[in-house]
Amino acid sequence: MRKLITAIVLFIALFQTSTLMAQDILKGNDLSTVRVDYLSDGDIAKIKTQLQSNNVTIDQAESMVLSKGMSATEFAKLKKRLALPTASKATADKTATKKKNADSENEEGDDDSGRKQEKIVNKKVKDSLNSLVFGSELFDNPTLNFEPNLKLATPVNYVLGPGDELQISVNGVQEFSDNVPVSVEGKVTIQYVGQISVSGLTIEAATQKIKGAISRVYSTVRSGQSQVGVSLSRIRTIKVTIIGSRQPGNYSISSLATVYNALFLGGGPGKNGSYRNIELIRNNKVYRNIDIYRFLVSGNQSDNVGLKDNDVIRIPAYTNRVTVEGEVKRPGIFEMKKGEHFSDLLNFASGFNEFAYTASVNVLQKTGKEFKVADIQAAKYGSYTPLNGDVYRISKILNRFENRIVIKGAVFRPDTYSFYQGMRVSDLIRQAEGLKEDAYLKRARIVRLKADLTTEMVNVDLSKVMAGDFNADLGLKKEDVVTVYSILDFKEEYTITIDGEIKRPDVYDYQDNLTLNDIIVAAGGLTGSASKRVEIARMIKTENIDDANPNRVELFNIEITPDSNEQATNFELKPFDVINIRRMAVVEKPEMVTIYGAVAYPGKYVLANKKEKIYDVIKRAGGLISTASLNGVKIKRPIKASQIEALENVNLNLGKKDSIQKKLEKKLKEDLKYATIPVDWSKVSKKQNSNANVTLLPGDEIEVSTFNETVKVAGNVLLTSEIPYVSGKGFNYYLDAVGGVDAKGWRKKAYIIYPNGQAAVSHPVLLFFRSNPTVEPGSQIIVPEKPETKKMGAGEWVSIASVLVSMGVLLVTALKP
Repeated sequence: MRKLITAIVLFIALFQTSTLMAQDILKGNDLSTVRVDYLSDGDIAKIKTQLQSNNVTIDQAESMVLSKGMSATEFAKLKKRLALPTASKATADKTATKKKNADSENEEGDDDSGRKQEKIVNKKVKDSLNSLVFGSELFDNPTLNFEPNLKLATPVNYVLGPGDELQISVNGVQEFSDNVPVSVEGKVTIQYVGQISVSGLTIEAATQKIKGAISRVYSTVRSGQSQVGVSLSRIRTIKVTIIGSRQPGNYSISSLATVYNALFLGGGPGKNGSYRNIELIRNNKVYRNIDIYRFLVSGNQSDNVGLKDNDVIRIPAYTNRVTVEGEVKRPGIFEMKKGEHFSDLLNFASGFNEFAYTASVNVLQKTGKEFKVADIQAAKYGSYTPLNGDVYRISKILNRFENRIVIKGAVFRPDTYSFYQGMRVSDLIRQAEGLKEDAYLKRARIVRLKADLTTEMVNVDLSKVMAGDFNADLGLKKEDVVTVYSILDFKEEYTITIDGEIKRPDVYDYQDNLTLNDIIVAAGGLTGSASKRVEIARMIKTENIDDANPNRVELFNIEITPDSNEQATNFELKPFDVINIRRMAVVEKPEMVTIYGAVAYPGKYVLANKKEKIYDVIKRAGGLISTASLNGVKIKRPIKASQIEALENVNLNLGKKDSIQKKLEKKLKEDLKYATIPVDWSKVSKKQNSNANVTLLPGDEIEVSTFNETVKVAGNVLLTSEIPYVSGKGFNYYLDAVGGVDAKGWRKKAYIIYPNGQAAVSHPVLLFFRSNPTVEPGSQIIVPEKPETKKMGAGEWVSIASVLVSMGVLLVTALKP
């Protein structure tokens, strides 16, 4: 009981000391009894706050804290606790930390199995020097890294060493779990069990040894009530050296890594490195010779053995390399070993492709002084030994056929067929499914290739061949091309042309017994404006020249019934006849003009006759209403495509680079859709037979403006505005009313547009005096912009002055007596 009370008192004393220390670490006098392990996260947070409020770091406070009695061990614990995040911060950062760990897969290479391994990164460099060497692509592809799979079960023959970490667990009646590292002495320390030496043991042997040691401490393990589990939780890193690779050096890799993994990290063999005689040196002896071709050609990974610490991979220089070019499936540079033959080389190159000439192979060889060429026959492929530097060229097969024969023309299956000895024309025709009905039987053609590769033509009478005449049924040779003609090939393509008042005028094929009624129906029938008159022109055929008859064609005039598209006597047509369906003498569709604005009845009006005047149409529209402007009548006439085309055909001789004509054409096409015709209505209403009474054309638009009591002033003036009309006032009055002309305005080129579309400009009358046009209500005064002119610079003025001075000097000199 006394011991219990003493323990409680001691605990309370320690807790109070820790609390005092947490409340004021800088002001406490005795810190010798402080135990950092008993401080809560809240106490640590208070200490952090206290240090921050005094602007002191824990390192700066070290000497003071140690002088007040805190041991160095406790101070180290305190410093470690202060460096860790508090519970609140840890909670806040928990999600972010998990995400970071998931993205980076931990700096030490965690995987789903819980096993860890230091992350090994090696930047790959494209091998441009060895790009043609077979096997070099194996070490350029980043997806082929040969890294060991940490999720697989630990190999039973895996040998433990310093740096490994074991997860040891006891499950059952008694439970225990801990991760224990293998120390540099090769031992693991298990709580309550002690140290066990495992270095140099396989994982299987180490497991049995650990189970035996644990069973001596845990009685339930001996009785079988608890089970012991041993697994590899962290894999050590080993050091290997690679010599002769593209990136030679010392590499730290996983103890589970293999030779191919190390070769990949080293970039593969160097420029002159061997791919077939790589040495794995262990304990200063060649442990294994590695041939990468075994893996590349057949997928055999027997050479991909595991590595141990301080292994050396030596890549010597190659002894024998040859080159394969041309028609093989995998051309390139290949390394050959002693005892291998050309057939092995073909296997490395994946064999000939489908276009290769396989009977023999040409090889370019190097002697001690010069080159030489040799041919290897197919029978020697298995015995020929390639020499260093050989270049094998596999050529294409010839573009010719051993047994080809061709038939084309008027047969049912024109094509290429196989030739055989004794083959005749009738045999080939039977293979082509026989002659067509249009076949020309009098003659067929055979184009034959002679021995000197020139051609000759042989004619065949097919009528005799089909009748069974053996002498006419000629024997064929390979490469013969047989052509069977068609009677349609000799027939001219006859046509008939129909034009005029027909719905589908065109050129039509001629057939025997074709009549005029047939072609009219084929062309869609007559239009509504077709007359009963039809003219047919027929060419004249004769062997004799008749100078007295100048006619080039024979003309036929025929009458038909337009309503039924038929004629009383059906006229038979001949090849190349030209038919013209005439139009009725009088066929005029009603055409209209449009009138709008200040008239009684605006709208569209049909032109009653071809010479309808504007006065007549306005009267039909009810005349002008009271609000109409007598000076506001104008005609807007659509610009026709023919007018634009005529302008395009006119050569203004402005030069190739001048754009005036192009701008004018563009304005007519895109901007101006109508030409304006001003009408003097006062003159028209008094005298209808005057020139002012314009004759209208279909599509014209008549615009009658409403009377406007203002004058609009626009362009380069200070204020664009409409000024009330004042009788008797001229240009200057209205220009002054809007503030006058601005800096860019061209006053003397100002013009006026009257309501009827007519324009007028001011013009000089005497010296500096100008006559301005009369201003009327509804008019519009426009002030254009001055054209830009290039001003002379100071240098130009100096040049002119110098010329004037020179002329003055010459003049004075000339006038001297």
